[in-house]
Amino acid sequence: MDLKQMRYFLAVAEEQNFGRAAQRLYMAQPPLTRHIKMLEEELGTLLFTRTPKGAELTEAGRTLLAEVPNILALTKRAIEQTQLAGQGLLGRLDVGIFTSSVLQAIPQLLATFHSERPGVKIGLHNLSKAEQIEALRERRINIGFNRLVPEVDDIVVETVQEEPFIVALHEDHVLCRKEIVRLRDLDSEPMILYPNAPLYGLAHEVSQAFSDEGVALVIEQEVEDVITALGLAASRFGICITTASAGNLKLPGLVYRPLSSRCLRHIELNCLYRKGDTTPILLAFLDVVRRFRKRSAIRAR
Repeated sequence: MDLKQMRYFLAVAEEQNFGRAAQRLYMAQPPLTRHIKMLEEELGTLLFTRTPKGAELTEAGRTLLAEVPNILALTKRAIEQTQLAGQGLLGRLDVGIFTSSVLQAIPQLLATFHSERPGVKIGLHNLSKAEQIEALRERRINIGFNRLVPEVDDIVVETVQEEPFIVALHEDHVLCRKEIVRLRDLDSEPMILYPNAPLYGLAHEVSQAFSDEGVALVIEQEVEDVITALGLAASRFGICITTASAGNLKLPGLVYRPLSSRCLRHIELNCLYRKGDTTPILLAFLDVVRRFRKRSAIRAR
């Protein structure tokens, strides 16, 4: 029994007349009669008793009538849901994030996407750079966000925005008197570096800049995330070089100053996703990312 037969059966059952049902279905009566006869033969039972006035449902027909409207409604819903999913309007988007990424750009991207596609459920996963790459390959996430992402053959990396570097230090530190802190001002100052991770990241970038510019680097603490780093800076453990978005995190006693450095000028926030992934939800989210990037570039001019 196919959907067409169910619709034909329903029309005859509701009209109780083959002629009126045929008119309702915009078809001739003989083909409709043949389809109902074929359905009865397939089910092995009569569905209608023919009468001079039309057709009456048998007990078997009444049983089928109790089920057909639900089946047709479920089928319609399945078709609609499938079409919405095909348009990227329904489903799930799993996003890999890292700590400081939630301080500016990513919440804006997610809010825009959610407002445009409220039928898509968003799942957030706090993962390191290496974990994001692994999760993409295992299809546990659709897209990740990170910085200084290494080039790998099966992963596409796109720029989301560029951010300047800033310095975070306690309000009592003598360098707070400066409007701009130069990298050479940090010579032999106790520094807090993050993230403490095997893949090349911000900590390596800072260390390389100190070396390239001939500034003595004294590492006081190496931590895994920006919140811990800034918390230690606020507690006078040392100074932290971080990104402008981290400046949205306000802690008692902590102040931020722009950094002037020949090597440390800007750092990219990137998104990364599987090469060849053309799922509608991912493409819709990438459209949000690219619009955000364009607006950010205009504001930066």
